[in-house]
Amino acid sequence: MDKEFERLAGVLRSRITDGTYLLGASLPSQRDLADEFVVSRDTVQRALRELAGEGWIESRRGSGSRVIKTQRIQSSTATSGSSPVTLGPLISEAFQRPDVALDVYTLTSESLEAHVRLQAERIRRRELRPQSITLRMLLPDESLAMPYPRSKSDPVDPRPAERMRETSRRTSASLRRLLRDLQTEELVPSAQVEIRRVPLVPAFKLYLLGGVEALHGMYEVIERRMELDTGEVIEALDVLGLGATLTHHVKDDDPDSPGSVFVDTMRSWFDSVWHRLSEADG
Repeated sequence: MDKEFERLAGVLRSRITDGTYLLGASLPSQRDLADEFVVSRDTVQRALRELAGEGWIESRRGSGSRVIKTQRIQSSTATSGSSPVTLGPLISEAFQRPDVALDVYTLTSESLEAHVRLQAERIRRRELRPQSITLRMLLPDESLAMPYPRSKSDPVDPRPAERMRETSRRTSASLRRLLRDLQTEELVPSAQVEIRRVPLVPAFKLYLLGGVEALHGMYEVIERRMELDTGEVIEALDVLGLGATLTHHVKDDDPDSPGSVFVDTMRSWFDSVWHRLSEADG
């Protein structure tokens, strides 16, 4: 099955969330996107339909595509008049540390894979020189009966859930390959990724960065048009993690500060689920 449109949609989502394409900005033309990613115009059109269905962009014939929604991150460290906090720079800052440590709880690995890919490219250009990268990721057990995504007209239709599972498998394999290659090519002395499955339906997304920062956001249930691998378009119930507001918490020297308490609480929760409920993926 052709997955190029999903890969392209993932890159465009990342560019929207990291501020490359700002709210109200126009995306490059279909021809320019096809040239940049070496894909067909049909692939570009499918990717744009995917983003439009998710509510990221608005496409009009003759006017191109315009960003109508971006990632919102509320940070306790932001000051009045400072630039909005976005996900891309926070992931980038995490990779600037000598020892990169990421703990992630999420529905799929799609958005994380896109961000890690960008950092891997920076490492190959020698812009970054981390000594170690350690990624632990919790994903839902594939045997769970998921309430989303699902068809509105036929809740037992297995295709939306299988589409999500296939995306998660593909991007998880890509994450493993990206980090393994960095170590194999001796660009990073140690690069480890461990993915485990847990019998929980994610209601929220969680990133723990270096044990001192946390990004937390609830999954918002939405109705949208979903294009299946067959090309059929259905009305579906789905969730958007990237579209919802994330809160950014930072641990400081005061163990009783709101940021410290939140980060420590989320670290304890993640470790408890990792050690007591999860099983190795595959």
